Amino acid sequence: MALRAPVVVGRDHELELIRTTLAEVATGRGRVVFLTGEAGIGKSRLASAATDLAYRAGMRIMRGRGSAMSRTIPFRCLSEALLSLHRLGTEVDIDELGPYRPALARFNPDWGPAADDASSSSLIVLAEGVLRLTELVGRDGGCAVVIDDLQYADPDTLAVLEYVIDNIAHQPTLLLATMRDDDNAALEFARATGKRDSATLVELRRLGPPQVAALAGACLEGEIPAPALDLLWAGSGGLPLFVEELLDEIVSDGHLVRTGDGWRMGDAGAPPPSALVHNVAGRFGRLNDQAREFVSVAAVIGLRFPLTVVREVTGLDYRTLLRYLQSEPVAHLIGPDDHTPDWYLFTHALVADAVLTLIPGDVQASLARRAADAVEKRYPGVPGDWCHLCATLREAAGQTARASSLYAEAGRRALAQGAAQSAVTLLDRSLDLVQDPVQRFEALEAQLLALTEAGQVDRALAMSFDSSGLARPHRARLHTQLAWAANLAGRTSDGLAQVEIARALLGDAPPEECAPVDVVAAHLELDRAEPGSLDRAEEIALRAATVAERVPLPVVACQAWQLLGALTRRRDPARATAYLERSRAFAIAHDLPIWEIHALVRLGLDDALRSGDIGRLEQARDLASRIGAVIARYQSEVNIGLQLVLRGDFTAAALVVEDVSTAAKRLGLQEIGQFMAVLRAVLAGHRGDRTTLTEAWSVLSEHGGDQHTARLHGLAATFCSLLEEDRPRARADLEQALAAERATPTTYHLTGRLGLSLLLRAVDGDLTRAEYDEAVADPAAGLRWDHHFALLAAAVLAGAEGDAGTAAERVRDSADAGALYPMARHLGLRLVAEAAARDGWGDPETWLRAAEHHFHDAGNPAVAGACRAQLRLMGVRVTQRRTGVDEVPDELRLAGVTVREYEVLRLLGARLANNEIAARLHLSRRTVEKHVSSLLTKTGLTNRLALGRLATEHSD
Repeated sequence: MALRAPVVVGRDHELELIRTTLAEVATGRGRVVFLTGEAGIGKSRLASAATDLAYRAGMRIMRGRGSAMSRTIPFRCLSEALLSLHRLGTEVDIDELGPYRPALARFNPDWGPAADDASSSSLIVLAEGVLRLTELVGRDGGCAVVIDDLQYADPDTLAVLEYVIDNIAHQPTLLLATMRDDDNAALEFARATGKRDSATLVELRRLGPPQVAALAGACLEGEIPAPALDLLWAGSGGLPLFVEELLDEIVSDGHLVRTGDGWRMGDAGAPPPSALVHNVAGRFGRLNDQAREFVSVAAVIGLRFPLTVVREVTGLDYRTLLRYLQSEPVAHLIGPDDHTPDWYLFTHALVADAVLTLIPGDVQASLARRAADAVEKRYPGVPGDWCHLCATLREAAGQTARASSLYAEAGRRALAQGAAQSAVTLLDRSLDLVQDPVQRFEALEAQLLALTEAGQVDRALAMSFDSSGLARPHRARLHTQLAWAANLAGRTSDGLAQVEIARALLGDAPPEECAPVDVVAAHLELDRAEPGSLDRAEEIALRAATVAERVPLPVVACQAWQLLGALTRRRDPARATAYLERSRAFAIAHDLPIWEIHALVRLGLDDALRSGDIGRLEQARDLASRIGAVIARYQSEVNIGLQLVLRGDFTAAALVVEDVSTAAKRLGLQEIGQFMAVLRAVLAGHRGDRTTLTEAWSVLSEHGGDQHTARLHGLAATFCSLLEEDRPRARADLEQALAAERATPTTYHLTGRLGLSLLLRAVDGDLTRAEYDEAVADPAAGLRWDHHFALLAAAVLAGAEGDAGTAAERVRDSADAGALYPMARHLGLRLVAEAAARDGWGDPETWLRAAEHHFHDAGNPAVAGACRAQLRLMGVRVTQRRTGVDEVPDELRLAGVTVREYEVLRLLGARLANNEIAARLHLSRRTVEKHVSSLLTKTGLTNRLALGRLATEHSD
């Protein structure tokens, strides 16, 4: 073999046993280990590893090997072990062997003349000589005697070893021998010694798939692709020797090719490796005619096959089929499918391919035709997976027209079940075979939708098709589907152009033929960024939804109701939710999982905006991932990412931005990419990172992101300015956001009109009660993020009006609403405290201390410094932060307790007097008295005893 793993793989347990054994030998206790297993299992490899471990442990090595060519030569492996001392450079003072030197000289003539008397040449003397030699060799660090292929040893050798084993316990010697697990004298010998606890017998098992992968990776020093690993597993059965042989072959034959630091599969259509074919052919050739037909039919059906169909084709009864399945040759080729009763599968696709290479082409075609007939007879209408199976059989039989029709049907079914990637593959195959124009149109329409759902929008838009021979409504439907793909890719102009083509083809067609075009046109209207676009979109969508639900057109109805949910939220959130629930119910009723997920995404957004709950968004993301609905997954991620930013989980949000941005760019999902760029800007704004915010804004500007202006100014730039303590700039950012929203209304929310803008205006004194009441009367004002700021604005207004009780109550209400949003909540407290201090209400000192604590820990010095400055303006003594501040409990820190005061408090808890505290902290007694007095004031407690109890509580 040209390829060989440089390390032992999959034998961690055995290696650990050897290490433990070597450690025991090092203490002077002799040990014996036998390694057994089938040929190629890796016994010699493990023995070599053990030899290396012994060598590194400072042991002297003696190593020999039995040989099938020299079974009649007595002591062959012992002689080789003794001679290995010289080869390995081990010096032995042979004089110390005394009378046993002549006995051992028969193995090494350099040690003098061999004994020629009967007593000196007896097995017992020889065995004692071997035992003493190992003791002598291992005197300074131990000795490891390693013997490979003991199954070839002669009986005399086994007799010598038995003596050594029985007497090795009190010297630092390891005897390790390998042997096959077939019927041989050495194995019986090993088992016998094991039974009397004189040796440890280790039976090596075949490697599992993970260990085969590790072995292959070690051989090639790189990551091996899954198809190659499957091939190795199937061809080797977990036998390490076969793994390396197959690996060498597939690399040599170009089936596995190095690419940079890794490997990739070469020609997918290449025949199976000859080693595998030879292996399969041997078993196939041992079958009788009946069993051979059974295996042949199974191979023609494919990797997996139902026994019912094989029975229908062959005419064999179940008992006969099961008998063949349990026979040795077939059992190595085929096994039960644990996931599907009455289905079986080949151990690997290439095993089935290898069988096919043994079946003449005309026979394969005939068997495929008979199998397809059997499927359609037994399962009328070919439901479920039978459709795909029958399609492959018809194609193998040369019946291309029928095969194309079945592939198309299987593709449509897969798409309806949400398996978009599978649908693309099936429909590609249908289009390769189809000739009938109408069938081609149906396959094309389904393929365009499948590509769109699978995230392959670029490929969908680049598709060219011959529409000659198609009716105008059919052609219009294709262009409508292209318009939808363009909409999802964010290519508004391309989508509108396709809509115009579709409308021209439809002319005065009835409403049910126009509804699919209408719903796409309504979605595209959202991206026009023109006055009145939302109203036009809602009008068109409602028309489409009404028609589609009546006909019915399930997909169109789902699209339309979901769009209406987004469009109406701005003025009627309850109706918006009802529309979304209607869409989801319609999708469930018509078995449309992808559209159910899209509805779930929008309902999840509804939950997030109303209450901050992202449970349904995460559910939608997970469902989309499970069925391969790429776009739905990323739409979920967009909304989850935004909520993570608002919650202040910036690290998790950054991961979402990076992952989805990369995927969107790779897949050409321009709309998703733009949303991610907006989210990157919002994240930067909430971190106070002006540089990254500017960079993200630049990227959006280059790609025509004008429709995102309101959110960029209102949710990103405004917060960045506030975190820089630049209030005028923040007000200017908000004005730009609101102006953009008035000019081009969007379905986006949280631009600040109903939340932060109200608070800033209230703090600055230019918000009237009438303006506030008008704003919060808006149905969208109840969204949790905005509602938090609106409550704080109400508090400021009430405080200015002299209603301190209501003002304080609104601040308390805002704490509940803002509990999910720590940065926003503390920023709000910082702003409200300013107004409260000015107007004389509430507890601005506590609010400012809480905000200062938050922004200090968040690494935002500008706001933290502003909080401290405001406290000083209020006449509150503010100490500089010093080492140990993090040890002060939050409750005490917010009350203004300093690090030194906390140190005093802790000593009060230990019941120390003032002079004792002063000595412990190296302070004057008067200074300690001042600290105690300050603690009483800040905590509201009345005496030292109460302070002591407080200290004890915090020490717990």
